[in-house]
Amino acid sequence: MERNLLGRVVVTVDVVEMGRALLGGAVIGASALALLAANGRIAGVSGIVDGLLARPRVERAWRAAFVAGLVVGGAIVRAVFDDPFRGLGTTPPALLAPAGLLVGFGASLGSGCTSGHGVCGVSRGSPRSIVATVVFMLAGAATVYLARHVLGGAR
Repeated sequence: MERNLLGRVVVTVDVVEMGRALLGGAVIGASALALLAANGRIAGVSGIVDGLLARPRVERAWRAAFVAGLVVGGAIVRAVFDDPFRGLGTTPPALLAPAGLLVGFGASLGSGCTSGHGVCGVSRGSPRSIVATVVFMLAGAATVYLARHVLGGAR
């Protein structure tokens, strides 16, 4: 289904894609709730990875299991669905590596990542997380606009 917004932008709505997004969001929310219920921990991926590298051994087991689950889950999704990451596999590592470092730097600067602030913090009503999530979303929208319309990137 297509919708014409503001007379020039066409938005294509794919019901199957929306269903996948809703299912993915529900699984992420359920996972965050399960971690909070089972361990009393917030599912902020940057904090979990940081703690995996810096915490005492007693903290490492659940953190390693969490990170392994992310990797294995991504591998399963890639094996089951056709191009689930929309061409990410064709992105040169020379672009992915600096992008990952910038994301890590931003997560450190913002005292958390999109999963910690956006999923867990907003659902808890944390003002700091709400502000951080608004900033993430605005920065993401500005980046997409610049990449597509100013720099002439892929659409």
